[in-house]
Amino acid sequence: MNERHKDRTVRKIIIRMSIVFLIAIIVLAFTGYQYINKGLNPIDAESEEVIEVEIPSGSTRRDIANILEKNELINSSLIFDFYARFSEDNHFQAGTYLMSPSMSVKEIAKYLNEGGTPIMDQPTFSLTIPEGFNIEEIAQRIEENTDFSHDAFMELVQDADFIEQMAEKYPDLLTDALAAEDTRYVLEGYLFPATYDIFENTKLEDTVEQMISRMNQVIQPYLESISEMNLNIHEILTLASYIEKEGVSEEDRLLISGVFYNRLEEGMPLQTDPSVSYALGEHRESTTYKDLEVDSPYNTYKYSGIGAGPIGSPSEGAIDASVHPAETDYMYFLADIHTGNIYYAEDYEEHLRLKEEHIGNN
Repeated sequence: MNERHKDRTVRKIIIRMSIVFLIAIIVLAFTGYQYINKGLNPIDAESEEVIEVEIPSGSTRRDIANILEKNELINSSLIFDFYARFSEDNHFQAGTYLMSPSMSVKEIAKYLNEGGTPIMDQPTFSLTIPEGFNIEEIAQRIEENTDFSHDAFMELVQDADFIEQMAEKYPDLLTDALAAEDTRYVLEGYLFPATYDIFENTKLEDTVEQMISRMNQVIQPYLESISEMNLNIHEILTLASYIEKEGVSEEDRLLISGVFYNRLEEGMPLQTDPSVSYALGEHRESTTYKDLEVDSPYNTYKYSGIGAGPIGSPSEGAIDASVHPAETDYMYFLADIHTGNIYYAEDYEEHLRLKEEHIGNN
């Protein structure tokens, strides 16, 4: 009897252990399936963000996986590496790629296999677009520093088909620009000021798109805040372009932004001199009373509101200031063009006193 009882006990233990082991295997398999499935799928299938990724020459499969994970384009570098090892699309090429978190591992691998914009050891040209440059100044800089002509650039940035194509690729950035009225150039303010390497086979379209792509990347972190402010990107970039021209230091940019928002809230015209220079189509160190009368939607002395559109390409610092203005009671500011100092006032009387004290008849 004792032997039979002992055998039954052993069998029960074995059966229970087997069940536990089987459940553990099932849980492990399910968890593994979820992990792999997540690793193969897009990070965000609905994302419209475009991220520029550079794959250096000589990168290993593992190197590329790490680059993609760092840029938040894949969920797991391990899964990507494993997938690529057994995929036909694993002959990855060095180059510059425009990718999106909406792409799956399969799509990314195929794209890398086809190749992006080639990376040479040395760029043919290095093009620097200074902060605050407008489109016509960018055109001149391009002609002076590349093989592309001023006229070719101006023709491209006014080409309706090209603009529509860019708007389809970067809807977060350019939708409001297309809807804006009375703008001189649709893409004014949307070409990010930075240094761009231009290689032997780089097309002008690629260079301009790179500028748009960079601006798209810069603006992404601010989208939620802009929406909460009941403003659109076109308006934010317009304010940022004024701030870029008016202020140099971070403190001044934040204060100037605060002044602009205070004036908008009170229904006062912004009265920013750089908008008048843009309306006139020429740079002015200082504006005259006659200049202030120019009839242009860009003239923020003549017309209230934010203005027709950006007057140049703002930096990220200016964009940040336009989204995060300083909380201040200032309603006026004036700049001493000789010293670079900016003086702020809460009322017009104080503004006139500061003008007399620091500017005089200059």
